Amino acid sequence: MAYDMYQERILQHYRTPKNFGQLDHPDFSGEESNPLCGDHIRVDIRLDPTKEKVAEIRFSGDGCAISMASASMLTQKLAGQPLSVVEKVTRDDVLQLVAIPLSPVRVKCALTGFAALGRALHSTPAPAEPAQA
Repeated sequence: MAYDMYQERILQHYRTPKNFGQLDHPDFSGEESNPLCGDHIRVDIRLDPTKEKVAEIRFSGDGCAISMASASMLTQKLAGQPLSVVEKVTRDDVLQLVAIPLSPVRVKCALTGFAALGRALHSTPAPAEPAQA
């Protein structure tokens, strides 16, 4: 019964993903592809004015139900969080969000958004926009 509930949650996030789309002028952006099943995910992050908290996080791309749902759940979990919390998210945290048994191939699908997040966090921050005079 619980497995069915989690499976339905995956399908809901796949059909109507949370935080889907790209951000204009993100502070950080990263992409990852999974050649095994063709998943491609981009994660964009915009920080609040203090640069210490996630003001907005979005993902875009396409892929299987597991990869899209996982990215949706991950961005939902990280929205509004301090950057210090975002930087400590692990692959196990992501797999706990998915909460269904996965084959090794499907683990890679579930972690595509997480890998894109890692690339975003390790990207060079976008230059600050010039102040209006």
